[in-house]
Amino acid sequence: MGPVLVNGLPAHVLLVHFVVVLVPLTALALVACAVWPGVMARFGLALPVLALVTLVSVPVTTHAGEWLERHVTSDALVRRHTSLGDGLLPWVVALFVLAAVVWWAYHRAARATAGAAGTRGAVALPLRAVAVLLAVVAAAGACVQVYRIGDSGAKAAWHDAFSAAGPADRG
Repeated sequence: MGPVLVNGLPAHVLLVHFVVVLVPLTALALVACAVWPGVMARFGLALPVLALVTLVSVPVTTHAGEWLERHVTSDALVRRHTSLGDGLLPWVVALFVLAAVVWWAYHRAARATAGAAGTRGAVALPLRAVAVLLAVVAAAGACVQVYRIGDSGAKAAWHDAFSAAGPADRG
C-alpha cells in the first residue's frame, strides 16, 4: 500500500509529518470555505483536492505504522498509539466528503447565478449553516484526534529514551 522504509528508516516516522500538517490545514481550509464564500471562490477545486491528498495520506501512514508496530517492542503505549491511529480515518473521510459538498454547493450556486453582476454564488442560508456546523465538528474532531495520536506516539517513542538531566547534570 505504500513504502515501509525510506532510505533505511521506518517510513511511518517520515509520513506522519504529512498527516500532522495536512489534517489541520484541510480542516482550517474547509471551515474557512464553508463560512466565507469569498474564500471558497479563491480556493475553487483546490479544497477537495487538498482533502483528497489528506485522505490518501492517512491510510498510507497507517500502513507504514502497522509495519513499524510489528518491528518494535510492543507495550501499552504502542498499543494505545495504534488504537488511536485507527480512529483518524473516519474523521478525514468526513473532511473529504464535506470539502466535496462545500465545493459542489458553491460551484452549483455560482453557475446558477452566472451573469448576475456582483454575485459570488450564494448558497442558501440553511444549507450553509448546516455545512458550517458539520465542517466545524469534523475539523475539530480531526484535529483533536491528530493531537491525541501524536501525543501517544511521542510518549511511545520517547518514554525511557532520554534523561531530563543532561550528561553534565548526572555527575
